[in-house]
Amino acid sequence: MWTAAFWKATAERAVRTFAQALAAVLVAGATNLLDVEWVAALGTAGMAALLAVLTALGSAKIGPPGPGFTETPDGRGRQPVL
Repeated sequence: MWTAAFWKATAERAVRTFAQALAAVLVAGATNLLDVEWVAALGTAGMAALLAVLTALGSAKIGPPGPGFTETPDGRGRQPVL
């Protein structure tokens, strides 16, 4: 999370998500270019881009491993019971 590569990849992901969400709203909500509610479409795409950034931040490997959905306990720090 503290590298330029992380933020470059996150920005690319956010732009791609913005474009995908905008395309989905445009296709689903209008029959032609003049019927588009641009404020709502851009707002929806912006929210999707923000969620992509938050997802990247949430999945960054920061701190010790914890009880996440995709993690498995490694047993470190546990003492065997005798």
